[in-house]
Amino acid sequence: MEPNKTVWKPYQKIAFRILAPFFILMSIPLTLDWYRHAFRVDWLHPHCRDFYDIVLIHNVFVKPSLEGWWGIGNYVNWGIHLLIAVIIGIIWTLLDRKRDNYTELYKWTRLIVRYRIAIGVIGFSFEKMFPTQMPYPSLANLITDFGDFDGHKIFWQSIGIVPWYQFFGGFMELLPGVLLLFRRTATWGAILTCSVLLTIVFINLGHHYSVGGIHVYAGYFVLLSLFILAPDLKRVFNLLVLEKYTQPALLYPALDTTFLKNSSRYVKVFLAVYFIAFGYFFYLNFRFDPYKQPSTPGVKNLRGFYDVAEFRLNNKLLPYDPMDSVRWSDVTFESWSTFTLRVNKKFYRNTAGGKSSSNTGHSSVDLEKGYEVSGVAGGRRAFHYFADTINHTLYLQDKKKRDLPDIYSKDWIPAAAQKNIGDDNHLINPRAWSTRRDRDFAKLDRDLSRDKMILSYSTKDGSEVILTGTNENKDSIYVVLKKVERKQTLSKSSIKAGTYY
Repeated sequence: MEPNKTVWKPYQKIAFRILAPFFILMSIPLTLDWYRHAFRVDWLHPHCRDFYDIVLIHNVFVKPSLEGWWGIGNYVNWGIHLLIAVIIGIIWTLLDRKRDNYTELYKWTRLIVRYRIAIGVIGFSFEKMFPTQMPYPSLANLITDFGDFDGHKIFWQSIGIVPWYQFFGGFMELLPGVLLLFRRTATWGAILTCSVLLTIVFINLGHHYSVGGIHVYAGYFVLLSLFILAPDLKRVFNLLVLEKYTQPALLYPALDTTFLKNSSRYVKVFLAVYFIAFGYFFYLNFRFDPYKQPSTPGVKNLRGFYDVAEFRLNNKLLPYDPMDSVRWSDVTFESWSTFTLRVNKKFYRNTAGGKSSSNTGHSSVDLEKGYEVSGVAGGRRAFHYFADTINHTLYLQDKKKRDLPDIYSKDWIPAAAQKNIGDDNHLINPRAWSTRRDRDFAKLDRDLSRDKMILSYSTKDGSEVILTGTNENKDSIYVVLKKVERKQTLSKSSIKAGTYY
């Protein structure tokens, strides 16, 4: 398509009447959920995901099954956009056959699309520049057998162990976004967007990861970028390959009125303020409330990896047996309030079961943060715990929902213990508090059936820990744990998310 010609050919006009509506529809929010969220955000007390969800314009009309070959069904929504665009194109053709060209409208369409790409990939970049999208592996993940991870979990953790590379990946998403905001650098921004986001598409497809449709969202930006690049591909080839003198296409609307010039300035100022605030709140999230890993500090003198030296069930000693489906084999206490144990049972989990109050995923509730347990098979179980440090008692809930009715009563945590534990909603730095966090906790279904345990702990210096209490079946257990200092080949991360004093 050569939009600078005075008279377009019939097929060019027909193509434009379909492609322009298609790319505009792909660039603007069309679902009620987006508008509900936008008008519900408390901008005086925002969460970083509030900013992210505004720039996450991903119209989903149909939610296909995530199963099957690469989750290709996720792309069905592109087809729906195209179908609507074809209908618009047919009607448009019937009503407007005599126009010579759509040069100016084409320029405005490009403007909408490149701004859409810019705000999207800039928003995409912050969760990598502040490494929270792929956190450093938890202690339990570091000692989990390699074969117990799915392919995508292996990839995400291989990025998590090199946070500075993750930062670089985020910067390489930020840079093209900034370039796309300016018409003179838009072509280079589109080239970089295609290069970076196409890599993400192939990585996710290569690891057969369909959950969340990340390859669809990344591919969406590649598609929009190709629309921006289309008229410049020949010019770029002439410049870089043939080394010929080349002039830019100048495919941007003329800002020939005071109103348009001022509007351009105001939009850029607004976006600059928006993304500065976005970055600041993502920094707070990184420091105090990582959106994928729990933020509440765990009991400090319990943290570490432990061998199970002694295990008694209902006062009966169970000797070590790697094939035992009841006796614990090893235990970890994370820096945050997660406790894990391993038993010889087939086990696979994809989620901890939780969604934010905005219905966009990633609940602020530690119990529902599922990254540390997603994509992990084998017999390791993960429990979130509430610690009564006055009475040295842990109240544990499995991160996986229970299929059977709950055998513990609703008031399984006594009022006195709850007072010592405090409100888990506010056990983070006040700077990271947000209205969204309050809403997520209010939405939490506390009556949801989960395996529970109540364990008293005693230790002098953390080298040996004795746990006594009741397990998920209300059987009495007595466990002696011996701390093991395991030296990892990996160096410790220099920029870990969260603050766990």
